[in-house]
Amino acid sequence: MEKFNLIYDIYHINDWIAINREILINYIINIIWAIAIFIIGKSIAKIISNGINKVLILRNIDITISNFISSIICYSIITFTVIASLSKIGVQTTSIIAVLGTAGMAMGLALQGSLSNLSAGIILVTLRTLRTGEYVDLGGILGTILNVHIFYTILKTVDGKIAVIPNSKIINGSIINYSREPIRRNEFIIVVSYNSDIDLVKKIIKQVINKENRVIKDKDIIIGIKKIDLEAIYFTIRCWSKIDEYNSVYWDLMSKFKKSLDKNNININCNKININVFL
Repeated sequence: MEKFNLIYDIYHINDWIAINREILINYIINIIWAIAIFIIGKSIAKIISNGINKVLILRNIDITISNFISSIICYSIITFTVIASLSKIGVQTTSIIAVLGTAGMAMGLALQGSLSNLSAGIILVTLRTLRTGEYVDLGGILGTILNVHIFYTILKTVDGKIAVIPNSKIINGSIINYSREPIRRNEFIIVVSYNSDIDLVKKIIKQVINKENRVIKDKDIIIGIKKIDLEAIYFTIRCWSKIDEYNSVYWDLMSKFKKSLDKNNININCNKININVFL
C-alpha cells in the first residue's frame, strides 16, 4: 500500500510539473537573472567606488573623506541592485522601498546635526578652505589646525589648549586664515606725551623700521597720528613682514621703539599706552 502511495505521489508531482512547466521555467530564468543582476551590480559598485576613491585621493581629498564617500556610493548601488534582483523574481519591492525611505527619513532626523557636520566637513576638505598647520580664527577661536575630520575640526590654541569645533559651526561662521598669504602687516599703536615733538617721533620710528631687515621695504610703511587728546598723541605704525617672522618682528620692533624714544628723551605715556597684538 505504501509503495502504491509513493508511486501515486510521484505521478502527481510529475503531472503538476508538466502542467506548470512554463511557469517553472520562467521562474528559474528569473532567479538566474536575479543572481546575475546582483553579481553584476556588486561588481559595478566595487569598480565605481574604487574609481571615485582614486580620483578623490588624486585631488588631494582627505583619505577618510574619500573612503567614506566611496563606501556610501558602493552600498547605495548594492541596495538598488538587491531591490532590482528581488523585483525580477516577483517580490513586491514597493513596500521595501517605502520602508527604506521611512528608515532613511527617521535616520536623517535623528542624525540631523551629524549629517550637517558631515556635509560641512566634505565641503571644507573638498574646497581646501582649511589645511593642517594653518593658523586660523574660527568664529573667535584662534589656533593652529591639527586635523580636519569628517564631523569636526581640531585646533591647538597658542596657550596649548585643544579645541574641537563642529564643522557645521565653521561653515556657518566666519573663517579668518592668517597663514594662507606669505606676508602679513604688523600694526603698532604708540602713545607719547602731548608735548612731544611729532616730527622727531616720526623720524625715530622710521629709523628703527629702516634698520630692521625683516621688514619688507617695498610694501607700504605708514607712520601716522591716530588721534590727539589733552594728555597724549597716538601714533599708528604699519609695516609688512613674512608670515613666519610676524611675531618676532612685532616684539623686536616694540622693544626698539621704546629704547630709541627713551634715548631721545621722548616719554611714552604710560597711562595712555595701547598696544594691539594681532597673532
